Amino acid sequence: MKNKSLISINDFSKEEYFKILDLAEEFQKNPNQKLLENHVVASLFFEPSTRTRLSFETAVQRLGGRVIGFSEASSTSVSKGESLKDTILTVSRYADLIIMRHPIEGSARHASVVSDKPIINAGDGSNQHPTQCLLDLYSIRKTQGTLENLNLFLVGDLKYGRTVHSLLQAMAQFNPVFNFVSPPSLRMPQEYKDHLDELGIKYYEHDQLDENINHADIIYVTRVQKERFSDPMDYEKVKNAYILKNKMLENTKPNLKILHPLPRVNEINTDVDTNEKAYYFDQAENGVYTRMAIMALMLGIK
Repeated sequence: MKNKSLISINDFSKEEYFKILDLAEEFQKNPNQKLLENHVVASLFFEPSTRTRLSFETAVQRLGGRVIGFSEASSTSVSKGESLKDTILTVSRYADLIIMRHPIEGSARHASVVSDKPIINAGDGSNQHPTQCLLDLYSIRKTQGTLENLNLFLVGDLKYGRTVHSLLQAMAQFNPVFNFVSPPSLRMPQEYKDHLDELGIKYYEHDQLDENINHADIIYVTRVQKERFSDPMDYEKVKNAYILKNKMLENTKPNLKILHPLPRVNEINTDVDTNEKAYYFDQAENGVYTRMAIMALMLGIK
């Protein structure tokens, strides 16, 4: 894994997933280790972020490294017309590792071709979000004790949701049953369903978030992303399609955990927050340990 970029969840093998998850577990027990003391990590966020950016920067600092970068493109030479290629070629001269979020699909892959330093994709448009996927795997394994044979409900924006696209591809290796709950206009893209068909993985599509969730091991809720809609009216039609409420969880399985990549708008009612099945803020914390593990392995220091 040393010096290898992470652009898609498919860039790492199933065995490498386990290496990351096992190391993340070690870091959770002992998070302050000066393993990156002589390293500089660039954090390039061309698109807004709270949890991903801050958890990465926390992870670097927990490991004793230094962070350079920016949190919005308007404060950089991109606003002057500089190309992504030139930005990456420049920053790769300053840092040992580059973390990048960009609104255009394929931008991270392009950066990895240009750069002589490893690139971590922190989200490229509606395409992929592999580090979110790995922290989701960590959260699922931590709460369920396994990744195998689970019943997963993916709820909300399945068309533009890069987190569910990555999670589907990773979890497909562990014989799950998928349930896709979304409005017709935000269905899981056909290419991902074709992928499941090829692997012989069962999946079901639902229009409603109803008693079906009583069979779930994991409910993974996503926000309807306003920024992905070119027509505001299309967003208004679907923004409140599903709202998970505490009373809906009364007959669900004891082991059920509710995940959400955050930010939340109103798709999970705040009355769920005190339910022991709510796990989304713990999930956000897990991002620090998982990203520590990813960077340590990619830089060859663990």
